[in-house]
Amino acid sequence: MRTFQDTILVTGAAGFVGSAVAARLARIGAHVVGCDNFNDYYPRALKYDRVHSLLDPHGVPCETVELSDAHAVSELFRLYRPTHVLHLAAQAGVRYSLQNPSAYIQSNLVGFANVLEACRQRRVQHLLYASSSSVYGANTEVPFAEADNTDQPVSLYAATKKSNELMAYCYSQLYRMPATGLRFFTVYGPWGRPDMAYFSFTEKMLHGEPIPVYAEGLLQRDFTYIDDIVEGVIRLLYKPQPDVVSAAPHKIFNIGNHHPVRVRDFIAVLEDLLDVEARIEYLPMQPGDVPATFADCGALRDWVGFAPSTSLEDGLARFTAWYRAWQPSQMRSLPPISVLAGPAMGPRHRTRQHVN
Repeated sequence: MRTFQDTILVTGAAGFVGSAVAARLARIGAHVVGCDNFNDYYPRALKYDRVHSLLDPHGVPCETVELSDAHAVSELFRLYRPTHVLHLAAQAGVRYSLQNPSAYIQSNLVGFANVLEACRQRRVQHLLYASSSSVYGANTEVPFAEADNTDQPVSLYAATKKSNELMAYCYSQLYRMPATGLRFFTVYGPWGRPDMAYFSFTEKMLHGEPIPVYAEGLLQRDFTYIDDIVEGVIRLLYKPQPDVVSAAPHKIFNIGNHHPVRVRDFIAVLEDLLDVEARIEYLPMQPGDVPATFADCGALRDWVGFAPSTSLEDGLARFTAWYRAWQPSQMRSLPPISVLAGPAMGPRHRTRQHVN
C-alpha cells in the first residue's frame, strides 16, 4: 500500500530510466529525491537537460554525488533519510566495459556496496536495484527465466550486475533487508541514451551517415519501452518479498517485452518512421555481445499484475517524434546545484536554484 509520507531516493536520477521513474513518482504525489554523479560516459548536457525538463518542474532535487565515495553516500542518506531506495545508477554499456573496466568496478561494485551499507544503517524499508538481462550471458534456452543459470557472464558489465544480485541477497539474508533486483531488457524511448542503437541509428540515418550493424543484423533484442519499465518499477516499489524465516526477503524479476526483434527488422521500422533508407556497414559480432535476449515476464505478471506490452512500432514512433522535436542546442551546460557539502559534491547551497 502506497503511503506518500515516505521519502524515495532515486540514484542515477539524471539517467534515462532514473529520470523517468523519478518524474513519474513525483507526478503521482510521492516525495522523491534524486542523485547522480553526472559522469561523461555520454554528453553531460543531456543529463542536465533531463533534470531541467523532467525533475525540476516537479520539485525533485538531484544531488551531485559520487556513490563510490562512502562518506558522500552516508551524508546523502543522513540528510534525506530515505524510506525506500531505487538504485538505478550504474556504469552502463557492454562494449565500454572492455575499454574501461575500472569504471565498472568503482560504480557498479564499490558504489553499490556503499548504497547497501547505507540502506542497512538507515533501515530502509525496500531497496529496488537495477540488474540487467546481460546476466544471462550466452544462454541459449529462451525465453530467459529468473531461475536460469547466470554463472557464465560474457562481459565485465554482466559480471558486475550478477555480483550486485549476490551482494543484495547477502545483505537481505544477513540483515533481513527487503531487496528486489530488476533485470531490464534493452530499454528505449524518449530521453534515452545516445550510445544505444535506436538513438544513434536515428541520429546517423537523419544525417545520411552509415550505421554499424553487427552479425548481419541477425542479433535479436527484447526491446522494452521506457513507460513499461517505469510502470513495472513503481508497482514493485511497495511490494517487497515478505520476510519469512525460511528465506531472505529478496526477489529478482525480468522486466522485458517478451517479444524479441531482429536488429535487421528494427532498422526497417526506423526506416519507415524516418522515411530514410539506412546506409548499413556490416561488422562481425563483437566480444561481449549475445545472440538474443528474450524475457519471460510470468513472475512479474503474477506478482504485480503487469507485464510490458508496448509494440516496437508504437514505441519507436514515440521516440522518433520526440527526437525530431528535441533541440540539443538548447540543452543545459551546467549541473544542478547540490545542497550537500564536500569536495566530491561541490560547495554547500541550502536553497535550490535553477541553472540558466
